[in-house]
Amino acid sequence: MTEPLVLVLVGVAALVGWAVLSYNRFVSQRTSIDASWAGIDVELQRRHDLVPNLVESVQGYAAHERELLEAVVRARAEAHRATEPHVDPDTRARAEDELTDRLTSLFALVEGYPQLRADRVFADLQRQLIETEDRLAASRRLYNLEVAAYERRRGAVPSNVIAWALELPPRSLFEIRDPAAAHRPLASF
Repeated sequence: MTEPLVLVLVGVAALVGWAVLSYNRFVSQRTSIDASWAGIDVELQRRHDLVPNLVESVQGYAAHERELLEAVVRARAEAHRATEPHVDPDTRARAEDELTDRLTSLFALVEGYPQLRADRVFADLQRQLIETEDRLAASRRLYNLEVAAYERRRGAVPSNVIAWALELPPRSLFEIRDPAAAHRPLASF
């Protein structure tokens, strides 16, 4: 074989090797994104599961606040519907924002009921919700870091060539409003 032919073959082999490695890295990143999204799903489901018990607990003390309690139940139902696979992260985040707003209103209402705040069942549900919100925030941060790394690779040369050739879709960040960031406490944080 002639020397130029060997150089061309080595160059082609290096290019193919790079393409395979780049593709495998994209696969790994997509798998990590999906796994971190599953962590968000778990925490959102836990949050959704706590809401009916919370409403029931408040109802015993503040049954006349029916409109607010129904709004919480509706927001929980909408957020739960948004967990279906075809729902994009932005729509899901807006549904979760609505639930957060309703829960914030519920906990503001509870401030006027000292007996309810002292109720052991309610206090336990409140603590569980706070813990769930903390875990959700951590899961959301992990997911958003994974998505950001994936999107940087999709846009950076030369990986963007592989992303374009394989038509790798963009991924959206999952951003829900943080009540603490808005200086509105959720559940007396």
